[in-house]
Amino acid sequence: MIAGYHLSRIERYVLLQTLKSLGVALAVIAGLVVLIDFVEVSRSVGRHADLGAARIFGLTLMKSPAVILQLLPFVFLFGSLAAFVGLNRRSELVAMRAAGVSAWRFVFPAGAAALLTGILTVTVLNPVAASLDGRYEYERARIRGGGATAESSAVWLREGDDSRQIVIRADSRNLATGALNDVSFFIYTVGEDGARSFSERIDASTATLSAGSWRLTNARGASVGQQARPYASLDLPSSIADDDAFNQFADPDSTPFWSLPPQIDRIEAAGFSATAHRLKFQQLLATPLMFAAMSMLAAAFSLRLMRLGDLARMSVAAVILGFAFFFINQFTAALGAAEAIPAFLAAWLPPILTALSAFTLLFYTEDG
Repeated sequence: MIAGYHLSRIERYVLLQTLKSLGVALAVIAGLVVLIDFVEVSRSVGRHADLGAARIFGLTLMKSPAVILQLLPFVFLFGSLAAFVGLNRRSELVAMRAAGVSAWRFVFPAGAAALLTGILTVTVLNPVAASLDGRYEYERARIRGGGATAESSAVWLREGDDSRQIVIRADSRNLATGALNDVSFFIYTVGEDGARSFSERIDASTATLSAGSWRLTNARGASVGQQARPYASLDLPSSIADDDAFNQFADPDSTPFWSLPPQIDRIEAAGFSATAHRLKFQQLLATPLMFAAMSMLAAAFSLRLMRLGDLARMSVAAVILGFAFFFINQFTAALGAAEAIPAFLAAWLPPILTALSAFTLLFYTEDG
């Protein structure tokens, strides 16, 4: 686990039992998520088109990984709890502790494994799940729209520089061609003091972004104090790339971990708030600590010796406390999204509280 540190036979055995229980917990939770998502996809997407079971299952496999990753803290809670309760029921923990083995020696490997799994989840699994989730949203919009010419809902964009800002609003976007339909461009000039003043509005039937410019068709523009002028076609220079235009404001849950920092910079450069994306980034950074804290919390609640009783009550208390920390995580996330508290605090407070609770209980159990 750590350079210069080697696991003893007992630690390897406890770690192996924990990994087995985590695998079972993951299989159960993943199976339930896939089943629920299959029903949901059948209801929400299948009614818009004649889709077979294989097609619906394929869409489910795109949607489910992102949900499973959100529930991974419960995998570590239930899996670690089942592993240590099983060791306790078989009196293996009694034998270990009678031999003078500290509780820290068999709790630490499980927590370290959870920490490493969290790092792997954030750096590898999250980008895959986010990509699949984005693909699912695209396919769902395309199917519900009725084919290759399907359209997404209203689109808002913003671009500009130190001298000009443009706010773009479209009723819909053609997913096949990328063209915006019934679009309006609100153009503002930026003064030396940073103040914005409205300059011109241009309405167009369609707008397509290509080669660094917007191509508008059937457009009509009006500057302040002047009459409207019609244009059969009109080109407006753009400072954003074709791919960035619609990806930079994508849902944070559909954005891979490695893409979040540059995406945050693009959003803020365009003048929008990147609070949701900053919160998501901080939550991903805190994920390894949350996994380790949940694993150690479950272990701490299951170390009570069978002969002392109350093991079942302690196990139930661990589950309740785990759910409580999960809801605290959701609550602080809501506060962070509303900018009531900083995104850093909203993301890191729940795992830190969980870890402190686990360490407190372990100190109490081990050292009295």
